[in-house]
Amino acid sequence: MSKDPRYINLVEDVRSELVIPMLIKDRCVGVFDLESPELDAFTKEHKELLTLLASQAAVAIDNARLYEEVRRNEERIEKELRFAQRVQMALLPTELPRPLDDVDVAARIEPARELGGDLYDFLMPDPRTLAVAVGDVSGKGAPAALYGGFVAELVRSRTMRRRFSPDLFRVSGVLQAMNTILHERQLEEYYCTLCYAFFDLDRRQVTLANSGLPYPIFCRGRRCSQIELPGVPLGSFAGVTYDEMEMELQPGDLLVFCTDGIFESPDERGSEFGALRACEVVERHRGDSVQRIVDAMFDAVMEFRGGAAQTDDMTVVAVRYNGLKS
Repeated sequence: MSKDPRYINLVEDVRSELVIPMLIKDRCVGVFDLESPELDAFTKEHKELLTLLASQAAVAIDNARLYEEVRRNEERIEKELRFAQRVQMALLPTELPRPLDDVDVAARIEPARELGGDLYDFLMPDPRTLAVAVGDVSGKGAPAALYGGFVAELVRSRTMRRRFSPDLFRVSGVLQAMNTILHERQLEEYYCTLCYAFFDLDRRQVTLANSGLPYPIFCRGRRCSQIELPGVPLGSFAGVTYDEMEMELQPGDLLVFCTDGIFESPDERGSEFGALRACEVVERHRGDSVQRIVDAMFDAVMEFRGGAAQTDDMTVVAVRYNGLKS
């Protein structure tokens, strides 16, 4: 070392030094540095051994760096997901936009992950009308939540336009317009099932259209059964039209909407909760408050599921017509 003019002598008695770079591909992440007071202290064998150790150490150091980077990214993503979940829940209504004596509503949603693809909304385009939408986007997680946010905005905009073009944006027309817009986005891997109910309280009438959501449960008196109203999921095919059904309302009539996360919830043996059990829950609690009916459905599903994990987003919305108040 004493004969090399480039050498910076930090230890006075050093006469030999062996330096091996720790390389990851063409990137140096550090060096192994051996010093000795003896002349020609390091042999070819020393060099070969240290080169092998340097290679292994380089991999270990790089793995540790990558692990730390992944840990920081996971913490950031988890924080962002928690905030996104708060935003998603805050955007869902907890009550009607304006008080109505004629109608009681309640809703509850539980995503399978931090973010979900289920959605619902209560809209009042006029003081005496109420639109209830319950939807389920294919898939789960952040992509489904983003798609669901777009679907929810389509529901709002098409519902509010009804004030200006009631013939164009009738109940089935709302679904048809949404289907056209979603299909034009060409996101073939995503679609949305949605049930749309429009309550005209002055006429005491509800009009429903459906695009593949499980049939809503209807209770009048002691009878509880599903309203068979099929439809093609939104965004799947161009040019789809939708049927609509009109029903006269009587005081005490109850409508319960569920996404397939309720009906298809499996127990530990793989059996599904099913529509029959859902109807039985509504029938058993039909005299309770709408919020109690919604909570009873979730309680029944969780009891049925036992130790099985939740596999899909779950949403229940209940609407009871009370009749005109004097």
